[in-house]
Amino acid sequence: MPVTGPRPRLKLVCLAGFMGSGKSTVGRLLAQQRGWRFVDLDERIEAQSGLRIAEIFDRLGEPSFRKLEHSELARALGEASASPVPMVLALGGGTFAQPANRELLHDACIPDGAPRRGCIVWLDCPVEVLLARCVVMDDRPLFRDEISFRRLYEERLPFYRLADLQVEGSSEPRMVVERILAALDGKETNRAIGFDGGLRSQVKWNA
Repeated sequence: MPVTGPRPRLKLVCLAGFMGSGKSTVGRLLAQQRGWRFVDLDERIEAQSGLRIAEIFDRLGEPSFRKLEHSELARALGEASASPVPMVLALGGGTFAQPANRELLHDACIPDGAPRRGCIVWLDCPVEVLLARCVVMDDRPLFRDEISFRRLYEERLPFYRLADLQVEGSSEPRMVVERILAALDGKETNRAIGFDGGLRSQVKWNA
């Protein structure tokens, strides 16, 4: 049954999704709409390392990048927990596919013995849309060719499906933000969406 009581006040919304899904763009708009703080995890990694993401992959390799990613994710989540101002956090394309990162995110969103404090939103876009967006970008270190792109997408898809909220993300960014806000606020027109798996044509809460 849909949740009918008051919805818990979220302090953290994390955006997950494949490269090109619009996490940074949507995240900034969402934070502006809410008056929340916006943090881009990839930008934090670049600031900490002094290197662009592509340079980290080229010089240090993916394992070193993942260590930096995990460290910066932990720091960002700690800041979100301590701050009175809620946060929108744009994750990297592979962040949510790493088990240690998912554990951190789960603990931040659903602390033991406490009400839900955050949710993970998957910006779900068809692979053809993602491919068309990424082919014109030069800052995607894991984008080598179409075959490997599609293979990586399929590998990560099961992890994205573990997100709390699935939102169709191929539309104009402001429309995507409206869908997220409608779901978070329970203002969908058909019926209220709770944290129990209610379905919508373009929005889905996962159990």
